Amino acid sequence: MKPNQSIFRFYEELNDLLSGERFKRDSPYHFDGNPTVKDAIEAMGVPHTEVDLILVNGVSVDFACRLRDGDRVSVYPVFESLDIRDLTHLRPEPLRRTRFILDVHLGKLARYLRMLGFDCLYRNDLEDEEIVALSVDEKRIILTRDRGILKQGRVTHGCLIRKELVDDQVREVLKRFDLGGAIRPFSRCTACNASLEPVNKAEIRSELQPRTERYFEEFYRCPFCRKIFWKGSHYDRMTAKIRDEFRKEPIKLD
Repeated sequence: MKPNQSIFRFYEELNDLLSGERFKRDSPYHFDGNPTVKDAIEAMGVPHTEVDLILVNGVSVDFACRLRDGDRVSVYPVFESLDIRDLTHLRPEPLRRTRFILDVHLGKLARYLRMLGFDCLYRNDLEDEEIVALSVDEKRIILTRDRGILKQGRVTHGCLIRKELVDDQVREVLKRFDLGGAIRPFSRCTACNASLEPVNKAEIRSELQPRTERYFEEFYRCPFCRKIFWKGSHYDRMTAKIRDEFRKEPIKLD
């Protein structure tokens, strides 16, 4: 018996997730029975968290829509400017607080995002199931290089990181979640993610190197790991980098 067939077309950056024969072209999808469009989309390599709109034969549908022989399916990513409020908007509402959890491959990205002031949970011993559970329980957005994590049904908020280099990954996250205006540099410990607290120089004088004590007056401390931070040469270099590469417009960083 001949299998059923639908024609899929993926748009914009969703093509980055497809194999070559499906890239920016109509692609047949063969199936038996009555699979959902979500099942078909993920079978072709695109996690459901990357999809914002599905049209079947020109009609907006949700992930539970069942495929039929001859259907034409158009799949779109997150829209930046097009108003689709009257259509079936598939992505959940943005979380009120932007908080992330990162997989084991994204340790450098976690440190950079923390440096920019974003709450990032990261441990290099977390299993996929733990990442998903923490994402759901703590309402965190999953950042991952593993699309398999994002295909799990419990996941509501996630982003597949496409870029290889950490600077490019940072730009990717800032653009995807429109975070340019939310950067609060050097407000969070890059090692353990806690918010930094001001500390009186007199309290920590014995912990400072002579040159640091001599030339700096303003200090911050992590309440958990007790690491001390100050605005030295590294601060100046990273401030310039943030202004030049990561922000939409300059702001006062002090």
